[in-house]
Amino acid sequence: MRIITAEGSQLGVLPIDKAISMAKDQKMDLLLVSDQADPPVCKIVDFGQFRYQQQKKERIAKKNTKAQVIKELKLTPKISDHDYQVRLKGGIKFLQKGYLIKISVFFKGREMAHMDIGRDLLDRYKEDIKTYGDVTTPLTQGHRALYFIINPK
Repeated sequence: MRIITAEGSQLGVLPIDKAISMAKDQKMDLLLVSDQADPPVCKIVDFGQFRYQQQKKERIAKKNTKAQVIKELKLTPKISDHDYQVRLKGGIKFLQKGYLIKISVFFKGREMAHMDIGRDLLDRYKEDIKTYGDVTTPLTQGHRALYFIINPK
């Protein structure tokens, strides 16, 4: 086995029993780094300290990952132009902050017979916001709603 010391210098290729005795003399452990290499590579380390460092790296990596937040904007087929502009500005603001946004058009009662109005409204919204985000999901129909999700650019 190829042996590497705790400081990172190579000792060369040694038999396994000699490597284990060297590790015990230093009150450390022998850790298999790569079994795919020819010869396999082992490192003399303090295993408790090694595990602590690995967990510390994982915690830092986990802390730096950001959960994806979805903000929802609700529209209706009879929305006024001013309300539409308010929803558009809100969507732009959310996209600039890095959030995903879900645009939904809800239908009540007899509005269900005119789903094409909702589709036209969503197409208009998609065109107005395309400089800030890209539509990631196709137009989906829920129980009484049409919606899609937009990712920030």
